[in-house]
Amino acid sequence: MDINLKAMLEALLFSSSGPLGIKEIKEITGLPEAELKDVLDELKAEYAQRGGGVLVSELAGGYIMHTNPDHSNWARKLKTSQPSKLSQASLETLAIIAYKQPITKAEVEALRGVNSDGVMKTLLDRRLIKIMGKKEAPGKPVLFGTTQEFLIQFGLKDLMDLPTLKEFQREDMV
Repeated sequence: MDINLKAMLEALLFSSSGPLGIKEIKEITGLPEAELKDVLDELKAEYAQRGGGVLVSELAGGYIMHTNPDHSNWARKLKTSQPSKLSQASLETLAIIAYKQPITKAEVEALRGVNSDGVMKTLLDRRLIKIMGKKEAPGKPVLFGTTQEFLIQFGLKDLMDLPTLKEFQREDMV
């Protein structure tokens, strides 16, 4: 593979504030998608094999360069404040939205059995969920779904990477 192409892709990934999709990289470089995918997959493998402090991964529908989780504790020391963790209620609500999207707030509340106003606001503020439109029903309630930020924060390539209910049941049996 052309070493200059690898270097160019590394520079793009390093400079990007989020995942870069193949189509976006193609627009920037003018190179064929198949060639870009091959080189990006090669970069992923090289960084993983190297075992260094940085990885190239496929997340949220694109490629991203990020800190290796094995060394993230060092990177966190650079930050002045730790990001606050999500509450149990937020995680529960987020899971419902992730698995049932698009879903209305009333549907979330029916599943949880409690009011979800504050939790929904927190998830919206953290850009983990977004408004996806309105449901064709009386009153046209707002529909919610997860965001690209959700995929990034939870290390998912796409929603298909979410564990299935069968996987949860197997873990409970262990």
